[in-house]
This record gives sequence, C-alpha cells and structure tokens, in this order.
Amino acid sequence: MDFLGLTPEAQAFVVFCVGMLVLMGIGMNMGLALVLTGAGMAWVLGFWDAQLLAQNLVGGVDSFALLAVPFFVLAGELMNAGGISRRIIDMAQAWVGHVRGGLGYVAIGAAVLMASMSGSALADTAALATILLPMMRDRGYPLHTSGGLLASGGIIAPIIPPSMPFVIYGVTTNTSISALFLSGIVPGLIMGAGLILAWRWVLRDIDLPAEPKVPLAERLKITGRAFWALLMPLIIIGGMKSGVFTPTEAAVVAAMYALVVALFIHREMRLAELLPVLVNAGRTTAVVMFLCAGAQVASYMITLADLPGVLTGWLGGLVESPRLLMAVMMIVLVLIGTALDLTPTILIFAPVMLPIAVKAGIDPVYFGLMFVLNGAIGLITPPVGTVLNVVAGVGRMPLAQVIRGVNPFLITYALILALFVVFPQIVTAPLVWMR
Repeated sequence: MDFLGLTPEAQAFVVFCVGMLVLMGIGMNMGLALVLTGAGMAWVLGFWDAQLLAQNLVGGVDSFALLAVPFFVLAGELMNAGGISRRIIDMAQAWVGHVRGGLGYVAIGAAVLMASMSGSALADTAALATILLPMMRDRGYPLHTSGGLLASGGIIAPIIPPSMPFVIYGVTTNTSISALFLSGIVPGLIMGAGLILAWRWVLRDIDLPAEPKVPLAERLKITGRAFWALLMPLIIIGGMKSGVFTPTEAAVVAAMYALVVALFIHREMRLAELLPVLVNAGRTTAVVMFLCAGAQVASYMITLADLPGVLTGWLGGLVESPRLLMAVMMIVLVLIGTALDLTPTILIFAPVMLPIAVKAGIDPVYFGLMFVLNGAIGLITPPVGTVLNVVAGVGRMPLAQVIRGVNPFLITYALILALFVVFPQIVTAPLVWMR
C-alpha cells in the first residue's frame, strides 16, 4: 500500500497517531481503540491476520505478574470496607490534628500511609475525601483548598509500593517490578514532604481554629487500634525486600491480610458484605485487563514498525544528552497526561519511549519511576483529571472549584519532577542502597 510516498513504517506511525486521536475524540472505549489502531497498523504493514490479533489479545492478559492487579484492587476495596483506612486517618488526627490546619497534615500523613497499602490513587482519594472532606467543611476549611489537597495526596499511591501502575509498567516494558517498587519509596516520601511545605504556604492566608489536643493516653490507645493497619505495609514491603514473596504474591498477601483483618479482627465487615466488594473489584479489574489486552495488539505492531527507531532518528542529537532528552519526554508526557488516564498512558507510550531512553543511557527503572510519576500528576491535571472528578463527586462540589484548589500542590509536584530530572541521583542512589 502506497500512501503519500511514505514507507510502511511511517504509514503505521500515521495510523497510530491519527487513529488514536480520532477514536478517543469520538469517545470510543480506550481498549477497543487500541485494538482497532493495532489492526490498522497491521493492515498497512502487511501483517493483517485475525488469528495473530486474537493471539495478542490473549497474550496481553496472559501474564503471571498481572495477577497482582485484581488482588491489589481487592485489597484497596477491603481496606475501605473493613475500617483499615479510617483507623489510619484517626491515628493521624490524634497526633497532629491539634496543630493549626491540622486536618491538612492529617490528610497528608494518611495519604502516605494508605499509599503503602493499596497502590490505587482512586481508592485512596475516595477514602480520604469521604472521611476528611466533611470534617474539613464543618471546621471552616476552604472547600476548594481542602479538595485540592486531598486530590494531591491521593496520587502518592501510584508511587509508594505496592503500586498497581508499576505492575502494569513492569509487565508492559519487561522491567523489574521489584526494582520499580523500591524506586518509589524515597520519591513518594519527598512528595509527602512537598505537600507539607505547600500546605504551610497555603495556610498563611487562612484563619483556622486550633483543635483540642488529644491526651497522650488517648493517642496511644488510638494508635493501638491502628496496629493491624500499620503492620500491613511492613509485611508487604518487608516480604518483597527479603525475597519471601514476589510482587504478585505480595498482592495476594495484601488482599488476604485485609480480608482477615476486616472480618475477624476489626469485625467491621460481614460475609454478606463481601459480595459487593468483590463485584467492585471485578469491575475495575475487567477495565484494566481489557486495556492491557488491547495495548498488546498495538504494542506488537509498534515493535514491527520500529516506531522507537523512527522517533530516535527524528530526535537526533537529543539522544546524546540524557537530561535534555528526559526533560523533553517529561514535557511530552505532561501534555499527554492532560488528555489520558495513567493506565492508557503507560500501555500506549511506555513501549515507545523506553527504548529511546535506554539508547540515551537512561536507567530503565529511573525512567519508569519518572514515567509513572508524570502520569500520576496527570490525574490531577485538567481537563481529564480523574482524581479531581473523584473529589468533586464525593464532595458534591463543582469540578472548577477543585481545579482552583489543586494549583499550589500541582506547582509543588512540577518542581519535584524537575528536581528529579536535574538530579536523577535522588532516585537512583537510594535504589542502589535498597537493592
């Protein structure tokens, strides 16, 4: 097939870009859009074969590592239903709730702790907003600022292990999931520290009453109630670091641990309430898995068309300057993140960008961390801003109000991202030590 004198590989690139833009523009399901785009690329490359497409669809979900997805999703659902999330928030409130603007610090601390258990930005944000947003409203906190802070805290979940996006990235790009998990610990803590500084800056112009200080005995009692919740990340991260279980097995351990705690220790969930939890987890898993299946079709054709090689040729001298190349890629991903959710961004663009980064001498684990971090920031970036929509829905507030409130924290994350680009050692040095 001859189209404007382009080579088949260039034609495939055009089909990929134009096809995704058109299909997303008409509102087609992302997984189906990936399948159709991959089929179009197969046609122009001369590899059209329905059986080949079917094999790639099955191959996209036929992965042991992807078993972590449904179990991490289930763990997040069980945490919310079984009182684990609420106990984390209660503990944070007992220790820092009396400080001026204390509920903001509670939100940040709880976000970091919950991120080390579920790995889902949407689940963590929903839990934080459901519990804390009404409390912040009742105590006179500006609603837009509160919503923006809760949304910003929720996106720490994809960075601190266990992280579902890291699992998907690792499977998609054949990168070590364990190494990706370890790479997210320090950046996740830096994100939490950045939010604390940003919240302190926001508080300058807000007059908030101080809450009564909780007596030490009561603090210890509340912390004791959160013991089983605090033990969960230690078991997950410690088990993976010591080699007792793989990241996939860690997901199963997390789900079973949350189930046992919810049913038999906290006793805040009955067996009859387990079915809705399983249904919600199943729905989320089905969406993610169909995206993975469709992405495998497109990814296979991207490999045949050698799109990374085509883009490497276009980038020219940028490949010789790793930091400049990383900066350019992050800018591109910022633009992509405003239009796509995190999972589709990983599935579509990670297989294209990673070979270019590796050719430039960029560590694949470091690039994976930066890729997921950028995509996570896209969750609080309009117009899509999935996490922003969660906060707006839970708080029954206009989306524009949440967008206005998230701006100071979005700027903070942008500065952190730039810091990691300029000084990659912040990510790579601790990773070497933790390995």
